[in-house]
Amino acid sequence: MLKSGFIGAGTVGSNLALRLTEKKYPVVAVSSRSHARAEKLAKAIPGCRAVNNQTVAEEAELVFITTPDDIIGHIAAGVKWHKGQNVVHCSGADSTAVLEPARKSGAGVGTFHPLQTFTSGKETVEDMAGITFAIEAEEPLLTILKDMATTLGGRGIVLKAGDKVIYHTAAVMACNYVVTLAKLATDLWATIGISPQEARLALLPLLQGTMHNIETTPTLAGCLTGPIARGDAGTIRKHLEALEKTAPELLSVYRELGRQTIPLALEKGTITQRQAEEILNILDEPSMVSVIKEGVNQ
Repeated sequence: MLKSGFIGAGTVGSNLALRLTEKKYPVVAVSSRSHARAEKLAKAIPGCRAVNNQTVAEEAELVFITTPDDIIGHIAAGVKWHKGQNVVHCSGADSTAVLEPARKSGAGVGTFHPLQTFTSGKETVEDMAGITFAIEAEEPLLTILKDMATTLGGRGIVLKAGDKVIYHTAAVMACNYVVTLAKLATDLWATIGISPQEARLALLPLLQGTMHNIETTPTLAGCLTGPIARGDAGTIRKHLEALEKTAPELLSVYRELGRQTIPLALEKGTITQRQAEEILNILDEPSMVSVIKEGVNQ
């Protein structure tokens, strides 16, 4: 196996380095803006040294750049690479274009993005089994990274350079914005006197049940529950009226999510086209807040 090195000893880099070590991939060198972090990681890996960026490039045949996205290009331009080695970054949104300085020096370049959240500051190594790794590379590096994903217990999907931003946008919507929606929900409960802690405890089983349904139900449409899935136009109207009084800033979010949910309910087959149009009309009705604003602007 190729000797690997890491430039960046943050959460993703540390987890990946430790998991590769467990799978008998030799990790020989690591660097970081915080030398203390590099030393901590190096001490956990037999035969690994905490060094500077250039030394990682000189000692490793496969170098992972696991820094924040915004400085990957700066790192790539600031290191002297050589022909025959491979340079890989772990950004979800960036393509191999940011590694052009390494490519020009004759190195193979690629991306290897683990589609998973990693808890910052967690001491234990997080399991990568079952997760997807988004890979962009040319042969022979492509096969090396696909084999690595399999060895880690995951699966690789191969993307083109132009695919990366859409791929990452979808991941943000499926992960980060779920947290945002949970926050909006707990904030709404706060208006009726339920603390954020109580709200999280109450909503968590609901979220877990939804995730279970997504995992076990053949289609996403089949997972849909709630008033739109039932064609319950009256409840949708009540929700809008309540939001207008309590949290009018959320009306646009609720309306758009509702619009995007109607096709799922139609696909599930639990509402008719006529019910879908009725719900859409309710969602599209202007609120009193917007009517007032329009009147003031005129």
